[in-house]
Amino acid sequence: MLQPRLPVVARALVRFAPIHLPTQLPIRRFATAATVGSASSIAKAESQNSTIRTYKPRTPGVRHLRRPINDHLWKGRAHLPLTIPKKGHGKGGRNVYGRITVRHRGGGHKRRIRIVDFVRNRPGPHLVERIEYDPGRSAHIALVTEKATARKSYIVAADGLRAGDVVHSYRSGIPQDLLNSMGGTVDPGILAAKTAFRGNCLPMHMIPVGTQVFCVGSAPKRGAVFCRSAGTYATVVNKDEETRADGVKIVTGKYVEVRLQSGEVRKVSKQACATIGVASNVHHQYRQLGKAGRSRWLNIRPTVRGLAMNKVDHPHGGGRGKSKSNRHPVTPWGRPTKSGYKTRRKSNVNKWVTVPRPRNHGVQRKKKSG
Repeated sequence: MLQPRLPVVARALVRFAPIHLPTQLPIRRFATAATVGSASSIAKAESQNSTIRTYKPRTPGVRHLRRPINDHLWKGRAHLPLTIPKKGHGKGGRNVYGRITVRHRGGGHKRRIRIVDFVRNRPGPHLVERIEYDPGRSAHIALVTEKATARKSYIVAADGLRAGDVVHSYRSGIPQDLLNSMGGTVDPGILAAKTAFRGNCLPMHMIPVGTQVFCVGSAPKRGAVFCRSAGTYATVVNKDEETRADGVKIVTGKYVEVRLQSGEVRKVSKQACATIGVASNVHHQYRQLGKAGRSRWLNIRPTVRGLAMNKVDHPHGGGRGKSKSNRHPVTPWGRPTKSGYKTRRKSNVNKWVTVPRPRNHGVQRKKKSG
């Protein structure tokens, strides 16, 4: 299709005008039913213009491809001593008997499992060597080297963490040099100013209220269990503190309350671990795979609608045309999927209860007189 030509004067101005090339081209946004709905979603989408990479549609597979810009990631292989091969580890969604227990899994690219340190008990400064992509999780991981022993380990990277940064872990206690710098006594304000930095691992009682954390543990000697995927975080909301006569606040309770992104408030031990910041790869949710093959590379097999199956394969299948025979939505095994059906065993209220019927079936018979 021919493009409209500019007038002669305009063409001359364009010819001699200075050219300014932006460092990152903006995304071409099209008005859809999802974006027209609210102005806030449009503003949020426009804020991602400089963080999502698009491609020219040279092939159908890249026409709809959207990827977060992560040019800081390591281009080489992983640190092999900290990896194990993933062979026969449930890639096909099968249990020990060979039966499929998780559907829509199988195939996928060959992987190596990265051994990630979620406990972080070793104190002292750790130098961040590089930020790497981990095929086993959505967040990125960081290869860190302990300065005292040159021991290497993988940790979940915080958003904004880069090669050359130094991170610490204070789970085993406050170092003596840090305690001496505070005059021999623990001042919570000064302690937070010296320890609450991005990527540092602290016990919950040392983290100020209102701080965003990720990789949150639940027990004193347990590793991180909450907020480990890309872009997730929790907020410390309450520590049960009391103010002493000298004005210093101390944590008196056993637990610290954190608010998850779902709005749920959980109580975790005050000795549990947490990492300051937000989990890396925060724009992971805006990616678009672009083609079905890229989903197969990620070990995801296709999902077929029950309506498109035969009657022998699914309760919704069969019939002439698109019809599920006026049946409520069910799983392939006949379990209802909507209408408030409870599936948890502890609260399953849908079990059939057999009630003994009365002998006379509720009919009152009159006695014969005489």
